[in-house]
Amino acid sequence: MGGGFQAIDIILFAVLALFLIFKLGSVLGRRGEDEGHKADTLSIPDRNQTTNDNVVELQGRHTPTAEEIASMTPLEAGIAQIKIADPSFREKEFIKGARMAFEMILDAFAKGDVKLLKTLLDTTVFENFSGAIQEREKAGHELETTIVGIDESEIIRASLDKNLASVTVKIVTEQVNALKDAAGEIIEGDPANVVKVTDVWTFCRNTKSNNPNWLLVATGSEG
Repeated sequence: MGGGFQAIDIILFAVLALFLIFKLGSVLGRRGEDEGHKADTLSIPDRNQTTNDNVVELQGRHTPTAEEIASMTPLEAGIAQIKIADPSFREKEFIKGARMAFEMILDAFAKGDVKLLKTLLDTTVFENFSGAIQEREKAGHELETTIVGIDESEIIRASLDKNLASVTVKIVTEQVNALKDAAGEIIEGDPANVVKVTDVWTFCRNTKSNNPNWLLVATGSEG
């Protein structure tokens, strides 16, 4: 009897995992087979039920004229131009995908999962992340990062340069971070202290490419 329940649990977990992977791929996209390999994806459930997502959603299918775009705020104009180049772009869906990617990237960085990071970062950012991981591993250090909750997430900049769409999001989270040495002693951070962190990340995508994947091209922080 116990074995039967265990088998059912495994099947249900597998079905749920496949659904979450599909959901992430449909939002931010994933690398196509034309890049030589299939992306490794995972999904981390949203642990914060009171998130404040600030979204400037432009309604309707009307294609704005140059005069209309000129009268918009820089953010509205950038989003409008991206939608002209890529009619499938939706602010709310993008933010959902960016939040998922944010958690995935932080988790992969802490675990040293360079294989996953390579599917989500552009070349320069990947080299920076992988270099930091190598230095950490060489020193025998271990990083523990836990996202307690996401308080805010919003698009703060958007632009289109020729075919390159660029979207910058601000994500405010509550995190617990601790860096340990080889002996397990805390050398930075505090595993018992929750801190508020404001990150500013920029994602880019070539709107003319068949590859729907948005890659992280820049990271920063506020405060």
